[in-house]
Amino acid sequence: MPGFELFGDDERKEVNDVLDNGVLMRYGFDGMRNGHWKAKALESKLKNTFQSQYVQLVSSGTAAVSVALASAGVGAGDEVIMPTFTFVASFEAIMMLGAIPVLVDIDSTLALDPKAVESAITEKTKAVMVVQMCGSMGDMVALQNVCNKHNLLLIEDACQAIGGLYNGKPLGSIGDLGCFSFDFVKTITCGEGGAVITNNETYYTNADHYSDHGHDHVGNDRGAETHPFLGYNFRISELHAAVGLAQVKRLPEFLGIQKRNFSIIREALSDVPEVEFRTVPEGGVESCAFLNFFLPDLESARRVSKAFKTNGIDACFHYYDNNWHYIREWDHLKKIKSLFPISQEVKDGLSYLKQKTYEQSDAFIARNISCLIKLSWTEDEVKTRAHKMAELIKANL
Repeated sequence: MPGFELFGDDERKEVNDVLDNGVLMRYGFDGMRNGHWKAKALESKLKNTFQSQYVQLVSSGTAAVSVALASAGVGAGDEVIMPTFTFVASFEAIMMLGAIPVLVDIDSTLALDPKAVESAITEKTKAVMVVQMCGSMGDMVALQNVCNKHNLLLIEDACQAIGGLYNGKPLGSIGDLGCFSFDFVKTITCGEGGAVITNNETYYTNADHYSDHGHDHVGNDRGAETHPFLGYNFRISELHAAVGLAQVKRLPEFLGIQKRNFSIIREALSDVPEVEFRTVPEGGVESCAFLNFFLPDLESARRVSKAFKTNGIDACFHYYDNNWHYIREWDHLKKIKSLFPISQEVKDGLSYLKQKTYEQSDAFIARNISCLIKLSWTEDEVKTRAHKMAELIKANL
């Protein structure tokens, strides 16, 4: 998946353009730029890539989630439904706004279970955030129907799913707002960076202002800009945007390599009767950033995971025992361990985590192994790896 595996002359050229003109900030300094506006150029490219009317670059994928939620009016005391399987940034981004993350079960897609979402809705629910983990998606039609029925925002965190499609539309472009990460290990990277996409002009304007201290960006005199409302600094730099600009032009190349490597490994594992692949909803096309499969039970998944590591099969994850991506190990959230004061309203809102269990999610994550698909592998290396994976699975069931 990581675009950093294939850095080359294109990235160097774009970065050197910025270093040569000396303007590292995305706003202002018009006279010094010699026509170079890397962030604006990247936003324009991403509009086409994501088939979206509006794109706002920000400093990270985490920032993208907070900016997206804030731009649509989510704030203190509001509840945001999110999955048990994601990255810790999901609940961090929600809590930064004073809102309350409400975690619900996933299904065999490894994304939100629409029935669990509907059961969790209260009068405080403002948004549903589906996380397109590991390159694929949940049942987006069912999730849209739930949101429409209850007049809720649908936010897509597509940080790990650049290039995935659902009914012909890019993941991230289906909900009210979509969020992307361009950090060092994403399919395309800026080093650090992210983006918010939407077709709603109001949400876009809010995101544009909010991510730059509330600046309205009217006219060419930054010192004369006004502040319609409060904001924060979630800006991306021109250096980071320059790397991303080169990388997004290479996205078809990256996706082609991912699909080739993914297909080779999947074909090899398909010969193992005990292997079951994640569910991809009808109309869905995976980005092929990860290959996810289920084994019969927790014990066999642990044995296979250990065998992979022992035998040099790297970048395969058993998330059941992982403290970054699954609720089982999120003690800092369950016990609300924070350096800054958390409001009583949020503490009360999170009290459900003291007793809540997630047997359905456990049943899927316990059996799941998720393998990163690298861009740097040669075809021969992938074939060797695929054969070795299949043999190790057979030997440890």
